[in-house]
This record gives sequence, structure tokens and C-alpha cells, in this order.
Amino acid sequence: MLELGAASWAVLIAGAAVAGWIDAIIGGGGLILIPLLLAVCPGLAPASALATNKVAGFFGTSSAAIKLSRHLPPPRGFALRFVPVALVSAGAGALVASSLSREVMRPLIIVLLLVVGVIVASKPQFGTKVGAMRPRLALVLAAAIALYDGAFGPGTGMFLLLAFSSFLGADLLHAAPMAKVVNAATNFGALCVFIIGGHVWWSLGLVLALANICGAQLGARTVLRGGDRLLRIALLVMVVVMSVVLAIQQWG
Repeated sequence: MLELGAASWAVLIAGAAVAGWIDAIIGGGGLILIPLLLAVCPGLAPASALATNKVAGFFGTSSAAIKLSRHLPPPRGFALRFVPVALVSAGAGALVASSLSREVMRPLIIVLLLVVGVIVASKPQFGTKVGAMRPRLALVLAAAIALYDGAFGPGTGMFLLLAFSSFLGADLLHAAPMAKVVNAATNFGALCVFIIGGHVWWSLGLVLALANICGAQLGARTVLRGGDRLLRIALLVMVVVMSVVLAIQQWG
């Protein structure tokens, strides 16, 4: 693997901490850490950047899931239903990632993000009131989002938060730990495929995982203090940021 200087380590560790904080609040930390890895380590293969990011993301998201679940436990049996589906779907997504065209995926995700933004912005009560209970639809959506995470990835935590808030009878705050539990599973499912392929830079990934955990713990505290209002604002901000980033990648 590549040699890194002290300045490069410092930048990557700081970036991993910020990514963990963002991931714990709304998801999307990969939008920071993956480009940072590729910028600081120009010779790093994209697959290795994705895999190393998954190491950091798995540990950070898992730590946020544990903290949030202690304060806001998911419904009984939730993990048994959703985690296996997320693991398998994310692994499948990682396997087919190389056959998917990102030039096709990005415009579709941008359109989906804009639809989400319009719905959330036009409905002030979205995420603050208990939604409908449609557990089967929630499970199908979780499988689809997990597949997306393995194949493409940006904003997975946000999409899970929306799905569970809309179809599991939860406000945004109570949907947050559910989203983190499933997001940790999607990270692990995709990571297993990357490990088998030999793409993980372990020495870097584990150091970044520690930084990511620190950021995730701070992010989980931020969520618990800020509640539904914070999550709603963070969701709208992430929709705008993701749309701009993906548009620049596609047409910039």
C-alpha cells in the first residue's frame, strides 16, 4: 500500500471524524471521506477507497446505532427482520457494482433526491407525527436501499430514515436508531465482499474507524439533543448537498 506522511494522516483522521458525525446525524459521510481518500492518496484504486471507507463507516455507524438504541430502542424483533435482509442485499449490490453505470445512476438519484426534498419541504409535519404502519413495504424498501448502498451508496442513511419514518409508525427521532442499525448491516454486507476481493487497506481503515467512532458518538448526542427538528433540517440540507455533488460529478 501507499506511504502516508503525517499531514496526510492528520487530514484523513479529521475527515473521518467529520464523516462519522454527519453519518450519525443523517448519513452521507461517504461524500466526504471517499473523495478525501482519493485526493490524499492519488494512487489508491477506487475500489480500495470504497472498501476502506466501508471499514470506517461500519464501525462508526455501529457505534452510533448502539448509542441511539440505548436511548430509543427499536421495536422488538426489528433487527431480526431487517438486518439479514440488509446484509444479503448490500452484499449483492457490491457484487454487481462494477456492472452498473454511474453515469446512469447519478441522474436517477438526483431526481429522487429532488422529489424527497419537495415532499419534506412542502409538508411541515413530515417526520414529527407518527406515520402509517406498513412493515412489509418498509422491509422491501430496506432491501432496495441496501442493494443501492452496496452498488452506489451516497445517502443510504437518509433514505433509510425516510423509509422507516414513513412506513414503521415512527417520527424521525425514533426512526434514527432503526436506520443506523440497518445502515451498519448494509456497510458490513458490502464490506464482506470487499474483504473477499482483497480491496481493504486495513492499517488505514482501522485508524479511520477509530476517528469515525469518535465523530459518530458526537453525532448521536447531537441527534438526541436536537430531536425531530434537527433531523428535518439536516435531511433538507443533505438533499441539497447530495444533489449538487452528484450533479457536479455527472456534468461538471
